[in-house]
Amino acid sequence: MDQLDVLKKEWQSREQEFPKLSYSDIYEMLLKKSSSIVKWIFIISIAELMFWLSLIFLIPDSYKELTEALHIKTFIWVSNIIHFAVIGVFIFLFYKNYKSITVTDSTKSLMKSILKTRKTVKNFVYYNIGMFVLSSIIMNFIYYNNSDALYEFMDFAATGMPQENFVTIFIVSQVIVGILFLGLLMLFYYLIYGLLLRRLKGNYKELKKIEV
Repeated sequence: MDQLDVLKKEWQSREQEFPKLSYSDIYEMLLKKSSSIVKWIFIISIAELMFWLSLIFLIPDSYKELTEALHIKTFIWVSNIIHFAVIGVFIFLFYKNYKSITVTDSTKSLMKSILKTRKTVKNFVYYNIGMFVLSSIIMNFIYYNNSDALYEFMDFAATGMPQENFVTIFIVSQVIVGILFLGLLMLFYYLIYGLLLRRLKGNYKELKKIEV
């Protein structure tokens, strides 16, 4: 008898020593785990909102003066208000998903809530990434169309840099910085929300097994 057979025989002989979990036990355990995950999604989304809001108070005066020089101050403020309002809606949906999971009383209901939560989180991530890309394109378009005012405001004439070179260098540098920041943003979402979604997916698979 090889070592594997010995291990199998020993496991079978000790199997009765371990408590058998009932359907209800497994369901309650998965419910608790899923509820905890969705709670963390809700908490992290609030922390993320607070982080972005705090950055508004750290905006240097030079940038505020630039928006005034380019006549886009109102546009920036309105865009920010709309953006944060949409994020607030997502946070409210996360809260609703959390409350929905905590009061579920069946496997099918819990599975449905998990799928709904996963969809909401994915839409939240897609929205933030999409808005970052869209806002970057719009701002670069504004900078390009207001290159004269931008060149004058930043006083690059004093350095002897030709205006044509300035526009090219400025836009290219903006694109490079934007791509780097986008990469960091996607990495953050992958590591944080991606991990939580994978755990929810695992719970969903386990619920599917006991449902069958």
